[in-house]
Amino acid sequence: MVTIKLTKMQGCGNDFVIIDYSEYQKTAMPMDELAKKVCDRHFGVGADGMIIPNLNGVQAEGDSQKADIGWYFYNSDGSIAQMCGNGMRCFAKYVYDKGLVNKKEFSVMTGAGIIKPKILDDGNVRVDMGIPVLEDAKIPFKGERKLKALDREFDITPVSMGNPHCVIIEEDDPMEMALKYGPIIEKHEYFPEKTNTEFVKIISGTEIDMRVYERGCGITLACGTGACASVVACVLNNLTEQTVKVNLLGGPVFVEWQGSPAEPAKNIFLIGPANYSFTAEYML
Repeated sequence: MVTIKLTKMQGCGNDFVIIDYSEYQKTAMPMDELAKKVCDRHFGVGADGMIIPNLNGVQAEGDSQKADIGWYFYNSDGSIAQMCGNGMRCFAKYVYDKGLVNKKEFSVMTGAGIIKPKILDDGNVRVDMGIPVLEDAKIPFKGERKLKALDREFDITPVSMGNPHCVIIEEDDPMEMALKYGPIIEKHEYFPEKTNTEFVKIISGTEIDMRVYERGCGITLACGTGACASVVACVLNNLTEQTVKVNLLGGPVFVEWQGSPAEPAKNIFLIGPANYSFTAEYML
């Protein structure tokens, strides 16, 4: 029997177990297996994902880029996620409070490259999420696309925030849409690595409702990269302004993007809360 210390955090209800690397080393378990175990909501702690700080600031052996710190991020099903906006806010607050970094604005190596969070004076965290990717070898961006799922054909806007997103803007209830069509679209042939799917309803030029079916997690209370992808899709389709309040199931976040259809290569920023739930000792 091994006992490890861990911390539970959440950002708008998107929850994570954070384990120091020294604690992880006590387990002698592969990280993906540990993630499945601790994230289980019946037999474990319960979370959407597991995060382990990497003090070297390098995501993989031989990586030439260097950051102040890095992370290992796993979904609840044990799969690796390249990036997570809500997870990044929680991670940033955690490593700053623990003294693992000594400044409020720093760089983090992720599977999506270097991401830069900043701890704000009001306790929120602002994350420079980088430049959205609007084209790839399989589906180069050309505006709206069509995707068939069950009884519907949707206009979609694919956006990568380092992880894949499929944004669907509809007038129907976004939660009902996510529950019905999310599992189908996640595994659609358009997306060889599966996809996160956002269903968006426009409230005004500065506010949207969004519900998400996350790759490897299912319905979650919030998705930071999904909020960013949704705002990118709305701006590209001339439906909102460039600063938008995104209402998630677990609460609102704010997204700022100065991009446009003519000039999309602009960094996007995510602002929202990061809160502690509890610390605990967990027996394996």
